[in-house]
Amino acid sequence: MADLTWRPAPRSRLTAASPPRSPKWRLLPSAVVLGVVALVVLVVPLFVELNEQYVDLAIANQPPSAAHLFGTDELGRDVLLRCVYALRVSLTVGVVAAVISAVAGTAVGALAGSIGGWFDRILMRVVDAIASVPHLLLGIVIVAVLRPSLSAVIISIALTHWLTSARIVRSEVLSLRTRPFIDAAIVGGASRTQVLTRHLLPNVAPQVLLATTLMIPHAVWHETALSFLGLGLPPHAASVGNMINDAQRSLLTGGWWMSLAPGLLLIVTTLAVSGLSGVWRDRLNPKRRTELTW
Repeated sequence: MADLTWRPAPRSRLTAASPPRSPKWRLLPSAVVLGVVALVVLVVPLFVELNEQYVDLAIANQPPSAAHLFGTDELGRDVLLRCVYALRVSLTVGVVAAVISAVAGTAVGALAGSIGGWFDRILMRVVDAIASVPHLLLGIVIVAVLRPSLSAVIISIALTHWLTSARIVRSEVLSLRTRPFIDAAIVGGASRTQVLTRHLLPNVAPQVLLATTLMIPHAVWHETALSFLGLGLPPHAASVGNMINDAQRSLLTGGWWMSLAPGLLLIVTTLAVSGLSGVWRDRLNPKRRTELTW
């Protein structure tokens, strides 16, 4: 006969899915790389007087060695020394342009999101119209109108990269306007300006800072592209784009180190900035962790 004794059903082993871990392993390498770059690019030139334009034709086109770690170019200039000054210029352009574009985008996005209505629609159509033009093409036109210089490059990058910040701030402001604490502030007699400056902008600030940090690598690459095309700094100035442009003539003669050194330093530096930005993004949005590029 069949055993009809009642037995409790076996408990299933439920294993809760562990939350995805933040890529903390990217934090230390990125911080170390940026620390070394900041030390070499920003601190060393202040205490060590070296001339990156020094020409010595007797040591021209020398490969990497103990005396010149990254070799020398066709004029006998030390490639490592020129890379230091080139990164200094590129990072300065990237940071200044990112800050200017973030301020402009925050102002436009905050006004569009807080005022709303036809004002919001007009501003967003202007943003869409500008975004439909490729950034590099628009930057070339701006630099050509202003004449190639350091200030012209910064202005062109700032005028073509504020759109992302404007959209982020506008979407955040529209989301915050529906929160109860905004209604409480309005009922309490706060004006539109007070609501914007005391409640909306402080809550949007972390996202703006994150967008600004993520914009720095893009701005650095944009400056490099303009300088490579001959629309950035003067040809004799130490710039990553100028160095790669000058080095392309040496590739056919075997001078591979002239383009490898500035390109490699540029890639490593921008990836380090992106790594820190990615860790920061995961800390701001722990429920939306994504794989970052290292």
